[in-house]
Order: sequence, then structure tokens, then C-alpha cells
Amino acid sequence: MFDEVAQNYDLTNDLLSFGQSRFWRGKVRKAIAPKSGEKILDIAAGTGTSSMALLGPGIKVVAADFSKGMLEVGKKRYPELEFAFADAMNLPFKDAEFDVVTMSFGLRNVQDHKVALKEFLRVLKPEGRLVICEFSEVPGLLGVLYRFYLKNILPRISRLFSKAPAAYSYLAESISAWPNQKQLAKDIEVAGFSSASYKNLTFGVVALHQAVKK
Repeated sequence: MFDEVAQNYDLTNDLLSFGQSRFWRGKVRKAIAPKSGEKILDIAAGTGTSSMALLGPGIKVVAADFSKGMLEVGKKRYPELEFAFADAMNLPFKDAEFDVVTMSFGLRNVQDHKVALKEFLRVLKPEGRLVICEFSEVPGLLGVLYRFYLKNILPRISRLFSKAPAAYSYLAESISAWPNQKQLAKDIEVAGFSSASYKNLTFGVVALHQAVKK
């Protein structure tokens, strides 16, 4: 499914999020605050747009994804990045290899996110940081309107801009079935992380989760 939408994935995301995807990407970068000498693993990096936001002098970023189509587009678009084909539940990296592991809008697509979280812990160095940006639960009346948008409006818009609108119907379904902010924070701690916290972005449409490996 992701192979089919790879070519126009970033543009479609900008349109369907009304430009908020760029704002969320900036918040992720600010939370990570990449420093020279650090090695960062960006999982579910897609075409590498999220990874490019983290790149800087002395900073090594590995853009990993399970979609070969996304990786092929990314390698052509961002040749300066290192790309890797990777299953989030069985990462092809050594123990304690990375200073930061980050994942934006991909954890809910993993077959078992709890297994993936343990893998993230494994490849992180002691004191390494986890930064997860994922769709979440919007409370109250605004939440009712948001769910209406996901179920009724987003699929229609996606038919205009995407060659694979079924992918965006799946997006709405996966968001509805995903754990809320508090539950995901709990899952992160159960996986072995400490100091798990989250911050709502855009009224809770997205939550930015952070934790540390002790």
C-alpha cells in the first residue's frame, strides 16, 4: 500500500493535514535537538523527509522503512541520507547503536507496537532518547468533528490527490483503533523506558511522546 503512494506521499500529507505535517515535523526536531556526534535512527522514515529535518554537521541519520517503494523514492530525492530497509519489530542494527530513536506516524502501522518498542530500547545506548510522534485522541466536541473529518471528508479529498485513496481510508481506520495518549505512554514504560511523557499538538490530533533508556 505504501509503495503505491510513495511518489506523492509528502505532498498529499501536507494537503490532507492543511500544512500541519510541517509544523509537527518541526516539533519533533525541536524535541530531539540533534547534536554533533549523535547517531539517530528515524524509523518509518518513508521518503526521508522527516530524516532530512534532523540532518546537520556531525550528525548521522539513518532513514529506515519497511516499504521498498518509499526507500527507492527517498534515495533519489535525498542522496545525502543513509537509507535502510528495516522491520520495526526486528531491527537490523546492533544493541546500543543509537543516541536517539524516533518514529513519526508509523508506530500504529506496526503489527505489534509493543514488540517494536522493545526493539527501540535494544538499539538505544544507555541514556538514549525515544521520540514518537503519532496520531492520538482529540477530546470533546472537537473530537467529534475530527472523527467526522477522518471518516467522511478525508477519504473524499484523498480521491482527488492520491492514486491510492484506500491508503487514506486505512489511515482513518488505524487512527480510530489506536491507543490514546495515556495508554501509549504506559506501553512505552512497560517496554522498559523511563520518564515517559507526552505533549498534545494541534488539540490532540497528534501527541509527541518522549522517554529515556536507563
